Amino acid sequence: MSELVNLIAATQATLARIAIDHSPAVLASSLAAEDMVLTDLILRGALPIGIFTLDTGRLHPETLALLARVQQTYGYQIKSWQPEPGAVQDYVSQHGLNAFYDSVELRHACCRIRKVEPLRRALAGQRAWLTGQRRGQSVTRGELAIEEYDAAHRMAKFNPLASWSEQNVWDYIHAHHVPYNPLHDQGYRSIGCAPCTRPVGPGEDVRAGRWWWEQPESKECGLHVVDGKLVRIKQAIEPDPADLDPKPRTA
Repeated sequence: MSELVNLIAATQATLARIAIDHSPAVLASSLAAEDMVLTDLILRGALPIGIFTLDTGRLHPETLALLARVQQTYGYQIKSWQPEPGAVQDYVSQHGLNAFYDSVELRHACCRIRKVEPLRRALAGQRAWLTGQRRGQSVTRGELAIEEYDAAHRMAKFNPLASWSEQNVWDYIHAHHVPYNPLHDQGYRSIGCAPCTRPVGPGEDVRAGRWWWEQPESKECGLHVVDGKLVRIKQAIEPDPADLDPKPRTA
């Protein structure tokens, strides 16, 4: 427990520094366990850090229901950003509703429409953004830094829980009675869009249930970049120019 106490203190210090030195800043919450820890630390600490989520249109009902629980618990309404309806319709008309199963390229295209583009709008006007990423989540995050520079959005990016273990996250949630997605109790260790997420079996990687039909090296959606490049199939390759547009569109 002393380890957790030290982690909490260090994370609180990081959040306080972000609020002072990088305002305005915002947490991009997937409403997963890690993001709920950060939500609790931000809201209980009354820190001036905004919180939003990306409602892709394909989320589990349990995930969406968590928005109401956050408002009930903290009196705070998490802002939701949705994809452009026309872009979604064009994708579905051209490729099919679930074309992301057909190739990594089509899956990335779907993620770009439903996540990357809305994120660009959500980050407009911000100086920094935060995520709930941890090093232990996947092979693509093994060298994750607590603070980095997001070249795609030209701003500071923070991963305050980078050094936390999965056990640390759950110890915090239970100790502080933090609301969380009930899908976690059904074997979902990482939760994204419903058709792209399944429960994780014994001995499987934390993110084994995300895009399970793909190789581990490609299991990123395009929201997170490394050295200015998207993590994609077995190596980091140049992203689509649309992902690097330095002029986000406002809502």
